[in-house]
Amino acid sequence: MGEREEKQQEQQRVNRVITEIKRQIDETATAVEAAHKETRAVERNYSENASINRYEVDDIAESRSMLEQQRQLVSRAAESETILKHQLATLKGLQGSPYFGRIDIKDPGEDEPESLYIGTASLMNDDKTDFLVYDWRAPIAGVYYNGTLGKVSYETPAGTQHTELVKKRQFTIKNGKITNMFDTNETVGDELLQAALGEQNDQYMHNIVATIQKEQNDIIRDTHSDLLLVQGVAGSGKTSAILQRIAYLLYHSRTVLNADQIVLFSPNNLFSHYISEVLPSLGERNMRQVTLEGFVRRRFEGLKVESLFERYETRQAHPDASRAIADFMEGVTMMNQVRQYAASLTDQDLQFSDLRFNGRVFFSADHIREVYESLPSAMHPADRMVRLKNKLIRELQHRVRIEAKSDWVAKELDDLDTQQLHRLYGKKMVDDFADEDAQYAYLSRRWAKRRLRIIADAIYNNYFLDFYNQYERFLRQVTLPKTISVREWADMIAAYQDEIEFHRLELMYAAPLMYLRDLITGSGQNRSFQYIFIDEMQDYSLAMMVYLRHAFPQARFTVLGDSEQALFKPLQLPETMLKELSGVLDAKHPNLIALRRSYRSTKEITDFAKALLPDGDQIISFTRHGAKPRLLVRYSAASARQALVDEVNKLHQDNETVAILTKNRQQAQDVYQILHRQKLADLHLLSEEDSALPTGILVLPIYLAKGLEFDAVLAYDVSADNLKNTDAVGMVYTMASRAMHQLTLLSNGPVSPVLNAKACQNLVIEHEIVQ
Repeated sequence: MGEREEKQQEQQRVNRVITEIKRQIDETATAVEAAHKETRAVERNYSENASINRYEVDDIAESRSMLEQQRQLVSRAAESETILKHQLATLKGLQGSPYFGRIDIKDPGEDEPESLYIGTASLMNDDKTDFLVYDWRAPIAGVYYNGTLGKVSYETPAGTQHTELVKKRQFTIKNGKITNMFDTNETVGDELLQAALGEQNDQYMHNIVATIQKEQNDIIRDTHSDLLLVQGVAGSGKTSAILQRIAYLLYHSRTVLNADQIVLFSPNNLFSHYISEVLPSLGERNMRQVTLEGFVRRRFEGLKVESLFERYETRQAHPDASRAIADFMEGVTMMNQVRQYAASLTDQDLQFSDLRFNGRVFFSADHIREVYESLPSAMHPADRMVRLKNKLIRELQHRVRIEAKSDWVAKELDDLDTQQLHRLYGKKMVDDFADEDAQYAYLSRRWAKRRLRIIADAIYNNYFLDFYNQYERFLRQVTLPKTISVREWADMIAAYQDEIEFHRLELMYAAPLMYLRDLITGSGQNRSFQYIFIDEMQDYSLAMMVYLRHAFPQARFTVLGDSEQALFKPLQLPETMLKELSGVLDAKHPNLIALRRSYRSTKEITDFAKALLPDGDQIISFTRHGAKPRLLVRYSAASARQALVDEVNKLHQDNETVAILTKNRQQAQDVYQILHRQKLADLHLLSEEDSALPTGILVLPIYLAKGLEFDAVLAYDVSADNLKNTDAVGMVYTMASRAMHQLTLLSNGPVSPVLNAKACQNLVIEHEIVQ
């Protein structure tokens, strides 16, 4: 049978399965409606009978028994409705794309192979006798993911089963239509690769994809390494492989691992949103996602902590400022000194702080120190802190009874309205008190306890220690490297004090300060997380990696990035990264996997981008052809503005999403204003606060485009003047490698020297003709 006839047969099966799905959707929707009416009826009956006869003991017991029966009826009805709603949502999810894989297997003793189809959820036929689709997490689906053609085995609850895998076929089905279909030996999880095989299903393309998939499978299926470093060039499928790795781990370790035990550190909110539907599309709950900024700021409530993006903007505004202090603060040596300092602290060294309430000292620093020093000094400092907190809580409970009799409680009780008083009674009724004095004493204690909860929270959160003052004292005794003078260090400490005064904190202080606080208090660690994934790891300092190892002591780390896209710190070789991280993360089984084949962009775009790099020859372009990138050189602000408008209009005609990438936030705002005045439709200015990625014309600084891809990209102003005092190579490379189909570079004046002769050979250059 020819390929065309096979595709027709497969499409006919898709049509039959979708017809069955629609029938089950109608049937289940009717059942959901009936279940909803049943739930409402049972709830009404429960509310009408939810009263207890309080006059006779026997009646009270009987009433309570009836109420419990009613409550259970409500619970069962609601549970049935929830199950049906989940079934309906699953069926609707299957409707557009019921499955993505097929395996033909021949069990021992069988003459003919059996075809099984794999999707995100199971689907049975009308009479429940046959599976139309198998859930990808079912035991037999392991053959699809792990097996290659020939003899295979798979694990089931009944033990290991053996079979022969005769065929493995993959589909891309959208809106009920097969858009790609190909037979393969390795499971191809990346949509771009699937499309390539669907369009050009020849042996040459199979060989290329098999090479890529072998590298990705090494990443996906690595369960041995406690540190997996993936160094991948732009567009090499790092993110795709990592998300499949998460799905693989959840599938293979499902008895001991769930999505809540996995954290992914994303480069920005846009990226988090961009990948948020991948795991749900595989039928798995999303892992937790957080940005570095979000992680740090949650640990410094009340402080405005500088973000990576804000620091990037600051450094561009002050390019001549020395970075020696920041480099030292964010290195391993600083974290080692924090650890030594914390271990050597004496009782007198600790900086205790007053706990205040209503403008007065509630627990003084001297009193807290006195309680702390009364505890056995031989105890571990962290255990001693826990004992201190317990003692302070007990003192607080005693003080609540005293404070309940004070004037401030009486005054505040008088000011409460009827509703507030009603809530204060809790489960008590007015008739439950012997007299008014007993009633008032009860309300006073309740109110004092509620108001003094702020002190309990302060004790729980270690606010009785002045960590910012403690950190300053630490900074004053740090052993400095030769690259930093005593005067520079003193100026830095003064700047730190000023920033704290205004509730601000520079990012370079964050990791050592969090580390010091945790070591003193014995807090800040979460042992429940088993896997930590870090994307764009080249943007993380080693000090932050030390802290993350401390914060997640039981976790295995998977870190991925591209050293060529290091916008925030100098480039590093992958081998150097692995060596440093292995030490920092105390890795016993580190593994480095390099992905050098880029297939996001056309060959023409990738050839230009890799020519920018000194080691670009190591990057292998994918054989998908398109137009050569264009360089537009203009020599006045007016002609550059006109070229910008004309080119954006042209790109938008052919592409759904066009990104104009700039060097910083201010330039993005300027470009947006130029285009906005032209009343361009579907125009969006994106910032670090944005979490959704719209289609249309997008204007954003380059650091927000990390991890993203667009149909077309316009790299704004690659002139020598605009890119001076920046890491121009990393910037232009990152901009260019975001483009999938079309790339234009615009230069307002002479072009930056980073566009070397080799790179320019891969461009169509259009100079403005100056009269």
